[in-house]
Amino acid sequence: MAADFPRLGVIGAGKMGGALVRGVLAAGLTTPESVCFSCARAESRVRLAQQTGARAMADNVQVVAESDMVVLAVKPQVAMEVLREIAPRVAPRHLIISIVAGLRLAVLEKVLGQQTRLVRAMPNTPCLVGASATAYCANQTVGPDDLRVVEQLFSAVGDCLAVSEGLLDAVTGLSGSGPAYVAVFLEALTDGGVRAGLPREVAWRLALQTVWGTAKLFRETGWHPAQLKDMVTSPGGTTITGLQVLEQGAIRGTVMNAVYTAASRAGELGQLVAACFSQAPAASERT
Repeated sequence: MAADFPRLGVIGAGKMGGALVRGVLAAGLTTPESVCFSCARAESRVRLAQQTGARAMADNVQVVAESDMVVLAVKPQVAMEVLREIAPRVAPRHLIISIVAGLRLAVLEKVLGQQTRLVRAMPNTPCLVGASATAYCANQTVGPDDLRVVEQLFSAVGDCLAVSEGLLDAVTGLSGSGPAYVAVFLEALTDGGVRAGLPREVAWRLALQTVWGTAKLFRETGWHPAQLKDMVTSPGGTTITGLQVLEQGAIRGTVMNAVYTAASRAGELGQLVAACFSQAPAASERT
C-alpha cells in the first residue's frame, strides 16, 4: 500500500466512479477505510460498499470533509448543483479531479477558486475492466506530488498520460468515443464471419480474440501497424483481397472523419457546459 496516498472521495460513484474505487483498492494503493463515496442511487451505494468495503455516504459535503482528494464523477447536467454544494467546504488540502465531460478548468476555477488544485481527466469505458485510456491536464496550482498521485489513481484502472487541455476534445473524439468505433468494427467482423458461413458464437469468439490479440501484439512489440499488415499480406492472397474491399469503402478516411467529427462535437458540448456555468457566482463572491 502507498503510505502517502491521500484519502480518496468519489462524488458520483456510478460506473466510472465505482471503477476508480475498485481500481485503487485492487491495486493496493490504499485501504477501504480511507475511501468514501456518494451515489444518487441507494442500491448502487449499498452494492459498491459491500463489494469493496469503502464507506458509502449519501451526503456529498461529507465526502469532501473526509477526503483529501475528491473525484467529481457526476453527469454534466448536475455538476453545477454539486459544485455549488461542495464549494464552501473545499479547503487548501484538497486536490479536486473532475471527469465530468466538457467541464473545463476555467469553469472549475471560477466556482472553486484559482488557488484550488484542479485536474481534469478523460478516462474511457474500459475503465470498468481496468483497461482505461485516460488523458488528464491540471491547472497551475497543481504540483509534482499531486501529479504523481493522479498518475497512480488512473494507472490503477489502465494507462494514463498528461496532455494540454487544448487537446482534450481530440482525446474525447479518439479514446473517449473510440470504444464505440471498435464495437462497431467487432460486430461487423463477426457478421462477416456469419455471412461466410460460421455459426455466430464461433464468429464472435474468433473476432473478439483477433481484436484483443492484435492490440496485445502491438502493445508488447511496439510494431507499427504497417509492419503487421505487411507481414500477413501475401501476394495475390486472401488478406490483400479483403484489404482492397476495405480501401474501396474508404475505411481510413471514414475512421479519421469519425474521430475528427466527434472531437469537434466535444468542443461544442464544452462550450454549452461553459455557458450553463456562466451565471455561477465566482469563488470570490461566495460568502
